Amino acid sequence: MDTDTPRQDANFAGRIPDLYDRLLVPMLFASYAADLAQRTASLGPSRILETAAGTGAVTRAMAQVLPAHVDIVATDLNQAMLDRAAMTDIGRPVTWQQADALQLPFDDASFDIVVCQFGAMFFPDKTAAFAEARRVLRSGGALLFNVWDRIEENEFADTTTAALSRLFPADPPLFMKRTPHGYFDWEVISHDLAAAGFDAKPHFDTVTQRSCASSADVPALAFCQGTPLRNEIEARSGASLDEATSACAAAIAARFGAGPVDGRIQAHVIVVRR
Repeated sequence: MDTDTPRQDANFAGRIPDLYDRLLVPMLFASYAADLAQRTASLGPSRILETAAGTGAVTRAMAQVLPAHVDIVATDLNQAMLDRAAMTDIGRPVTWQQADALQLPFDDASFDIVVCQFGAMFFPDKTAAFAEARRVLRSGGALLFNVWDRIEENEFADTTTAALSRLFPADPPLFMKRTPHGYFDWEVISHDLAAAGFDAKPHFDTVTQRSCASSADVPALAFCQGTPLRNEIEARSGASLDEATSACAAAIAARFGAGPVDGRIQAHVIVVRR
């Protein structure tokens, strides 16, 4: 793998934050954000750190269900994503702060919960990121995060990746399979948490949802132009970004129909105590 691949896979810049927030959040992330927010509230925290907050899907969900006294600090590696997040009025104070999950700029034992939605897959050193989460957690605190299951369990992403593999057979863009859907093995995740210093056994919960869109064009545009998959497509010759997007829309429509589309999505939710 190219040594720059982890950095490129985490490059959410340009038009990506806007498309991500408008299309991917309602289609993929909102239901899981509500799930994480409810799980967070059930733990009764007073101070929360969110890493890889993106455009604020979980932040907004937590703001709706947590008592007003709970302090929320939301961080992301990409300032452009936080800028987009801050455009939406949450209705309560939130600290938005650019930060690398591998080098958190916070004191030891300063948070009750560290929350991360679909971010762990992007960490170039997952053990280091988990160790940082553990460091800033108070004794008895919890790391709560989710990751996508294998790509075959996530139908729009699987169909998109297959379509692009046919379009670029010599060098298929595999971002979706490699990164968002590349960190799903319970044993691997458990090993990384233990290596980061978590002594407690993590609890895994597999959550299946439905992803809905008004047409096949929506998931095609969301994946091809609202994620770093865009960077991979634009780096290849043989088809333009718009042509690749159209090919993916056609493949999704062929599988799910020409009107509104509905596909399975599946993720693992993990909680481990400090």
